[in-house]
Amino acid sequence: MTTASRKSHGLRAAPFAHPSPTTLKRARRAPYFFLLPAVVLFALFFALPIGYAVWLSLHKVEVKGLGLGAGARNEVWASLENYADALTDSELLDGALRVLGYAAIVIPVMLGLALLFALMLDTDRVRLTPFTRLAIFLPYAIPGVVAALLWGFLYLPDVSPFHFVLGKLGLPQPDLLDGGPLYLALSNIAVWGGTGFNMIVIYTSLRAIPTEVYESARLDGCSPLQIALKIKIPMVAPSLVLTFFFSIIATLQVFSEPTTLKPLTNSVSTTWSPLMKVYQDAFVKGDTYSAAAAAVIIALVTLLLSFGFLRVANARTRQEEAR
Repeated sequence: MTTASRKSHGLRAAPFAHPSPTTLKRARRAPYFFLLPAVVLFALFFALPIGYAVWLSLHKVEVKGLGLGAGARNEVWASLENYADALTDSELLDGALRVLGYAAIVIPVMLGLALLFALMLDTDRVRLTPFTRLAIFLPYAIPGVVAALLWGFLYLPDVSPFHFVLGKLGLPQPDLLDGGPLYLALSNIAVWGGTGFNMIVIYTSLRAIPTEVYESARLDGCSPLQIALKIKIPMVAPSLVLTFFFSIIATLQVFSEPTTLKPLTNSVSTTWSPLMKVYQDAFVKGDTYSAAAAAVIIALVTLLLSFGFLRVANARTRQEEAR
């Protein structure tokens, strides 16, 4: 019943109840209470470890005499000495170069296959799409260590079924765990495990495109290939940028694959990747201060590369929108 009808029937409108100051304070505080668990977890398991790593990287141990007895080993301020040592460490720099070569193989192949599979699954001609999508995504659900062990034994010449078949056919039997082919062996593990996740991200973006766009393109005479190249790929560009961003972070921090394959071959050193060098310094040599400095440098390089790529991608997006 409206206010006018109330007046016509002689009824008085109910007075508007203003909330009390206590209720308003509780309403203002409610969002902070909901955010509190996430803030506490972020502080304990993300911000605090990072701060402690930075603090360690600015200190070192000063040894007096033989380093025996009380007070012989003291933690002192080192300023940027650990960072200078890390930046001039040949093992860390060589590991960074190896990882860059590894990333140059993994990222283009993985994202190219993910885009290809997503475009194929988005067509009407593909049958059993749910099963195919699950089959492509399934390797991502396998832990990296398990995947590395699985592929490692498939690479070993003595137990590999591929080497057995190649030998029966009289074809060359390359050792993928020795020398240059090692990059291909490691890259294959990463591509096999990461393509499914990136495919799902791109495929979800493709399914969000309105069907009217495709119908208009078909009426204009576009072929399926032209629709894929001129409509689908440009419209999923934000998803490609996101997957590229995640891939940069993952490849620059590669650790489990070479570490798992190391017992199977002598081609993988204990410092093959920068993170393996950090692990070696911290838990084998016991020099947590130098390891912390190297870890901070790796994090900063990853952040700068990711931030730079996002800046370039956003600049190109603005230019296209301006056109």
